Amino acid sequence: MTIRVLNCQSRLSLRRYIVSAKLYSSGGQAIDVAVVANKISKVMMSSPQPVLDSALDQSGLRVSPEVVENVLNRFRNAGLLAYRFFQWSEKQRHYEHSVRAYHMMIESTAKIKQYKLMWDLINSMRKKKTLNIETFCIVMRKYARAQKVDEAIYAFNVMEKYDLPPNLVAFNGLLSALCKSKNVRKAQEIFEKMRDRFTPDSKTYSILLAGWGKEPNLPKAREVFRDMINAGCDPDIVTYSMMVDILCKAGRVAEALGIVRSMNPSICKPTTFIYSVLVHTCGTENRLEEAVDTFLEMERSGIEPDVAVFNSLIGAFCKANRMKNVYRVLKEMKVKGVTPNSKSCNIILRHLIDRGEKDEAFDVFRKMIKVCEPDADTYTMMIKMFCEKKEMKTADKVWKYMRKKGVFPSMHTFSVLINGLCEERDTQKACVLLEEMIEMGIRPSGVTFGRLRQLLLKDGREDVLKFLNEKMNLLVNDPLCD
Repeated sequence: MTIRVLNCQSRLSLRRYIVSAKLYSSGGQAIDVAVVANKISKVMMSSPQPVLDSALDQSGLRVSPEVVENVLNRFRNAGLLAYRFFQWSEKQRHYEHSVRAYHMMIESTAKIKQYKLMWDLINSMRKKKTLNIETFCIVMRKYARAQKVDEAIYAFNVMEKYDLPPNLVAFNGLLSALCKSKNVRKAQEIFEKMRDRFTPDSKTYSILLAGWGKEPNLPKAREVFRDMINAGCDPDIVTYSMMVDILCKAGRVAEALGIVRSMNPSICKPTTFIYSVLVHTCGTENRLEEAVDTFLEMERSGIEPDVAVFNSLIGAFCKANRMKNVYRVLKEMKVKGVTPNSKSCNIILRHLIDRGEKDEAFDVFRKMIKVCEPDADTYTMMIKMFCEKKEMKTADKVWKYMRKKGVFPSMHTFSVLINGLCEERDTQKACVLLEEMIEMGIRPSGVTFGRLRQLLLKDGREDVLKFLNEKMNLLVNDPLCD
C-alpha cells in the first residue's frame, strides 16, 4: 500500500497554485490579511511536510504579524504543522513574531503535549524580553487542563527565575487554571497558604466560587461567598453570574431568579449571560413556559437579547421538540439583526440527528451554512451522520467542503471519518487520513488507532502498521523542562 504519493498531477496543481498565490500585485497593492492567510492555509494543507518550506518560499507570499496570527489561529489544532509555519515565518525579511503569535504557538504545542517545544518558545521570548504574566498563565492553564497539577504549580513558582515575580494576576491565573480543570480542592489549599502574600480581590473569590460550583459543592460555594463579603470585597457582575450559574446547576432556579430580581440595576445590572443561563436551565429541566417567561422578562427589563440567549431559547424548544418554535426564533433573530452562529446550528442539528431526522438535519445544514460559519463540531456531526448511514461519498463531500472553507478538522472530525472508513473496510483511505492527521500534529485516540491496527493485522499489512507506529512516535510526550 502506498501511504502518500506526490504524483505528477498534484505537483502540477501545486505549481499552478503557487503561480496564482502572490501576495502583491504588480502595483505593489497589499491584499487583505484574510485573503493572504487563506492562500497560505491552502499551501499548508496541500503540501507534504518535507516540501512545505519550499512551497511557502515559492508562493511569494509575504507575512505580517496579522497574517501569521490568522494562520496560527486556523491551525491551532495542528500544533506541529503550525510550528513549522511559525519557524518558516520567523525567517522572513522585515518580520518579527508578535507576543500574541508566541502565545498562540505555546497553546498549540501544549495542546499536543509537546512541552519541550513549549519551553523552547518561552526561552525564545525570554531572550527577546517579551515574556509577560499572561505567558505563564497560559502555561499553567495548559498543564492543569492536562491534569499536570504539579507542573502547573511549577510554572507559577519558576516565574521568579524568568525575572517575572508573580503578582495577584498570576496568583489568580494559577487558581483559575486549577479550578477549571476540576482541581478546586488544590486551588483552595493554595489560596489558604498564599492569601497573606497576595491580597485576594473579587476576581480571586469568583474563581473559587466557580470552582466549587463546577465540583459541584453548593455549601462550599456559599462559604466562599460569605468569606468574600467578610473580606470586604463587594460582589460584582461576575460574582452574581457565578452564583446564578451554580444555583441553576444545583436545580435552584427559583433562588437564582430571586438573586437576579434583587440586584440593583443602577449598581449591577443583570447581563444577557445571566439570562442565557436561566433560560438554558429551565429548558433542560423541561420547564418550557418558565424559559419563555424568563426570556420575555429580560426583554421587558430593557435588555436586548444576544445570540447566546437566543441559543438558550432554541435549546429549550429543541428539548421540548417544538421545531416550529425553533424556526420562529431564527426568524425573530433575523428581525432583530442577530446573526445565528455555529452553536445555533449545532444545537438544532444535534437535536434532529438524535431524533433520527437525518434528512431534515442535512436540509438545515445546507440552509444554515448560508447565514453562519459552521465550526469543526458542525462538520463532525454531519460526517458522523453520513458514516452511520453508510453514505461515505456524501461524508467525503462534507469533508472536502469543510477543507475548502478553511475549517481545520479537529481530532474528533478525523476520528469519525477514519472510523467510518474502517467500518467499510477501506483501510487504504483510512491509513492516508491517519497519516495526514499525525503529520498535522494531531494525536489519534487509542480507540481509532486500535481499530485501524486490527484491520491492518487482519490484512497482513504489518509493514504499514510499523510505518504508522513510527509516525506516532513523533508525538510522544516530552518531560518537564525549563
